[in-house]
Amino acid sequence: MYRFVPSVVSKTRVDGGGSSNLLIGSRLAWSRNNAANDIRFGVEARSLMIKGVEELADAAEMTVSPKLPQILEHKFKCLPSSVRLFSMLPAANSAGSRCWVNLDSRFCSRHHLSTAVEVDSSEPSAEKYEYQAEVSRLMDLIVHSLYSNKEVFLRELISNASDALDKLRYLSVTQSELLRDGVDLDIRIQTDKDNGIITLTDSGIGMTRQELVDCLGTIAQSGTAKFFKALKDSKESGADSNLIGQFGVGFYSAFLVSDKVVVSTKSPKSEKQYVWEGESNASSYTIREETDPNKLIPRGTHITLYLKRDDKDFSHPERIEKLIKNYSQFVSFPIYTWQEKGFTKEIEIDEPTEARNDPEVDSSTERKKKTKKVVEKYWDWELINETQPIWLRNPKDVTTDDYNEFYKKTFNEYLEPLASSHFTTEGEVEFRSILFVPPVKNEDLLNKKTKNIRLYVKRVFISDDFDGELFPRYLSFVKGVVDSNDLPLNVSREILQESRIVRIMRKRLVRKAFDMILGISLSENKDDYDKFWDNFGKFLKLGCIEDHENHKRIAPLLRFFSSQSEDELISLDEYVESMKQEQKDIYYIAADSLTSAKNAPFLEKITQKDFEVLFLVDPMDELAIQNLKSYKEKNFVDISKEDLDLGDKDEEKEKEIKQEFIQTCDWIKKRLGDKVASVQISSRLSSSPCVLVSGKFGWSANMERLMKAQTLGDTSSLDFMRSRRVFEINPDHPIIQNLKVASKSYPDDPDATRAIDLLYETALISSGFTPDNPGELSGKIYDMMGMAIQGKWTPATAAAAQPYHGDSYTSQPSPPAGPHQTNETPPLEAEIVYPSPLEEAQFQK
Repeated sequence: MYRFVPSVVSKTRVDGGGSSNLLIGSRLAWSRNNAANDIRFGVEARSLMIKGVEELADAAEMTVSPKLPQILEHKFKCLPSSVRLFSMLPAANSAGSRCWVNLDSRFCSRHHLSTAVEVDSSEPSAEKYEYQAEVSRLMDLIVHSLYSNKEVFLRELISNASDALDKLRYLSVTQSELLRDGVDLDIRIQTDKDNGIITLTDSGIGMTRQELVDCLGTIAQSGTAKFFKALKDSKESGADSNLIGQFGVGFYSAFLVSDKVVVSTKSPKSEKQYVWEGESNASSYTIREETDPNKLIPRGTHITLYLKRDDKDFSHPERIEKLIKNYSQFVSFPIYTWQEKGFTKEIEIDEPTEARNDPEVDSSTERKKKTKKVVEKYWDWELINETQPIWLRNPKDVTTDDYNEFYKKTFNEYLEPLASSHFTTEGEVEFRSILFVPPVKNEDLLNKKTKNIRLYVKRVFISDDFDGELFPRYLSFVKGVVDSNDLPLNVSREILQESRIVRIMRKRLVRKAFDMILGISLSENKDDYDKFWDNFGKFLKLGCIEDHENHKRIAPLLRFFSSQSEDELISLDEYVESMKQEQKDIYYIAADSLTSAKNAPFLEKITQKDFEVLFLVDPMDELAIQNLKSYKEKNFVDISKEDLDLGDKDEEKEKEIKQEFIQTCDWIKKRLGDKVASVQISSRLSSSPCVLVSGKFGWSANMERLMKAQTLGDTSSLDFMRSRRVFEINPDHPIIQNLKVASKSYPDDPDATRAIDLLYETALISSGFTPDNPGELSGKIYDMMGMAIQGKWTPATAAAAQPYHGDSYTSQPSPPAGPHQTNETPPLEAEIVYPSPLEEAQFQK
């Protein structure tokens, strides 16, 4: 049987000819009475449609086009019986009498009806469709693909039970008769490990037969979500809601571990109790009325899980208790489990017959009965969870001991935390949190999956594995809990999706963590921050490299040694406060140790001015300072790089000195070649003859050493960054003065060129660089030592007998003494010796 449903929608538009057309839509719907009436769209249906269109056209005072039957024949040869057809009838203008029927429409699939939309006749028609899902395939996805961890099934079922209890509590405010049974609001879980069965019972609102169909028969439909929406729309709902399961697929997580699930439920709104049964591999379910009087319950829901063979270990009471404490520890209703308990009692022991008939024992004396202790076991309900988490309490009511105890219990620690922060944020994102700074570091802290932040949604544990979504990697040592109602989770509530809410929450958590660490640094007990810095100082330096947005929060927490504080770490604030009035920048030098840093030649002029220099002796220090760039409007300056400005420049004097030594600099540069970028007059030296400084944008000696040590270091970039080295000479040093004379008078003297090479190699070492050929350098040093100590401690004859030949001594045996000879050395004839160029320059000076 088919029915005709007219629907008229009018719209006025002006066409090109200026006439007005009235669009009248007729909605023709066909439906079947039963399966036997499944006929195709044939002659009878087309005749019925033509008749309906003609009637509608007559009502609108229009005429139907004679082409209508041909259009129907062409358009709907194989039209299914269960459809809705939409046609648009443009009205004839005042002069004409012709009506055109547009039947170029689409049809939705069986069992899903679409709604008509108003479409301009000048554009192609558009209609809405409803998605379909194959139930059996969707169930397979839920069981095998949606959840990554099977053990969450208990969390989901307990959350649903908590929602049922919450619903009853809300509704009982206005409908007190719902609580007439007087059953306590709680959740009870019982296991049968021998048969692999878990039963979960709540005394909540229960479900009627129709609610069973709606909530458990329709996948991804949540009765909690509907209730929560109705609660928000109600004017009487002023209280905050603790409803948890609003996704609609939480119940089906039971099939992760179960072959069959049986739900027996009784609603106070219904006189009957109904049973829902479903299997994991089935696409259907059954609902029946409960008739067994032994299985009737006064109110609530009773869920029975028949576990799969591989998952029967979940039916052990110890495993259930562990899952409850991990996921549902802070559910607002008490959770009881059926546990085996025992108590100790004493029982009498029967004495042997010989002992009772012993004649030595006086019969008048009362015998002392012998007893022994035995443990008598029994089964009873035991409360597992705590209904009031510490983060929901007022911080003023929580003591330090409470925080310490919670920290130890939650994170399995035995030491008390260095600091804690308990706070609540409101506004765009609302959440509660408690953060802790542990006393010592773990070895795996740089691993992203540290599991240090436990995320709860409405007091139900979700996950502790978020790969840095809530905290950056350098703050991974911070531990704590976060409880929020607004988090965007995926449908399995295992993955935290990226969104604006997460970014806001992350920003606030990071800010609170820095405030907590700053509180440690400002406390009266300095040992606490020393302990913190020893354990987590490297993480803050990593933050300088990775997190540019929080540089202002990280910088005050950094600590360094300095030229005026070699035994105690100082902060940047302490450095800035002790700066000289004429000092403009914050000076630092990077080295591999404190000894190397304080003996570096770069400090000579700076220490004379009493400027403090930071010693960066940790491998991460230099990178951290380079990323900070400045602190309190003071720039960080590396004193081992070129163009060092100490604020005492005399341009005229510098110009004169450069002009005086320009020939010497060019001569030295010609000798060193590509080893250096240039040779300049130094303003940082006072006692050393020369120093080798890095380019302004190149690597320092310390950075070059670190990059060489990298396993996967790029040698090409190493050559590029170290090519910019500047050789600075001290114009006041005697060696440089002698080289100045040699550059003018004896530029080709071998001793002078050898002195330049030795100066360069020595400057490499004193400046922190590594010589390319240590063997060659040692040979040059030995030669200079030989020249310096020749004949210094030996008699003149021995010195004459062993003349020095560059790099070795030639030993010649003396002839034996004759009869008229003595061992006394005969006087030598006078010899004129001309001074060398270096000696002449020294003499002239």
